[in-house]
Amino acid sequence: MTNLWRRLIFFGVTFGMALCMTEGARAAGDAPANPLDAQRAMGYLKQVCELGPRPAGSRAMIAQQELLTKHFEALGGQVELQAFAARNPLGGKPVPMANLIVRWRPEAKRRVLLCAHYDTRPLPSSDPNPRARRSGRFIGANDGGSGVAVLMELAHHMKDLPPDLAVDFCLFDGEELVFTEGRDPYFLGSTWFAREYDRDKQRGYVYDAAVLLDMVGDADLQIYQEANSVSWPESKPLVDQVWSTAQRLGVKEFIARPKHVVRDDHLQLRNIAGIPACDVIDFDYPAWHTVRDTHHQCSGESLAKVGWVMLEWMRQPPASRAEEP
Repeated sequence: MTNLWRRLIFFGVTFGMALCMTEGARAAGDAPANPLDAQRAMGYLKQVCELGPRPAGSRAMIAQQELLTKHFEALGGQVELQAFAARNPLGGKPVPMANLIVRWRPEAKRRVLLCAHYDTRPLPSSDPNPRARRSGRFIGANDGGSGVAVLMELAHHMKDLPPDLAVDFCLFDGEELVFTEGRDPYFLGSTWFAREYDRDKQRGYVYDAAVLLDMVGDADLQIYQEANSVSWPESKPLVDQVWSTAQRLGVKEFIARPKHVVRDDHLQLRNIAGIPACDVIDFDYPAWHTVRDTHHQCSGESLAKVGWVMLEWMRQPPASRAEEP
């Protein structure tokens, strides 16, 4: 190879690398930046998990309620504990429960609802180890903790929302106080919340939409559209908006096609309260209902991406949140 050819090849390679770097920098500059703090969100998840298992009525649940009340109030939220009691699946006294509601701009009449459950299942009922299924320690990092962590991080950004937007967070208790399938009911907190909302005809406000966040922290995040949410005519525009928001942001973990039919808290919001609702859930989670559901299976980046999609969805003009884009 002659020196001339060497020089031409060197020039071509150098020019190509410079061009790629320039285009990459330009693309990075054009891409919106996620304002949510992934490291802080992961810190919140670890903080919740350090409380241990948090089934309804437990000391750890009470500690979690105190932790969250302090957190949300410090950031300007108005916190309410919506107390109720439910039958104890093991017999004995009823189990005291409470949905934790956080209101932002509580005086507004038109509102949206972001929600998650914050209890954990009593036992890791799907663990491959029979002994663990009977007496294992279920931390519930993704299944319970991840939605809590996203809302804790989102609370830092509520002051930046449009002035015409009012939001409530609701953390449902008793989503899965289930020891025996077919005997013990699911969705105790969301059922109570939905009935109270439907019963209170003088409440003076209405929810235009509700988004449920459940199992959104998986390090290998894949969020398909939930089939029930897609099938409801009043909720389908909401699903389309959330996933189109993710697409606009470049959050590829939101996959715009249905995959799973999931029974979850959003059913109560829609069927009892009449609120257009959708479920944002990663149901393809190998550690589901096992002792492996710890923060080690989760990612702060996943939490921040889900929170970012929610934040940008809420920033849309009010009319577009209730209409098909």
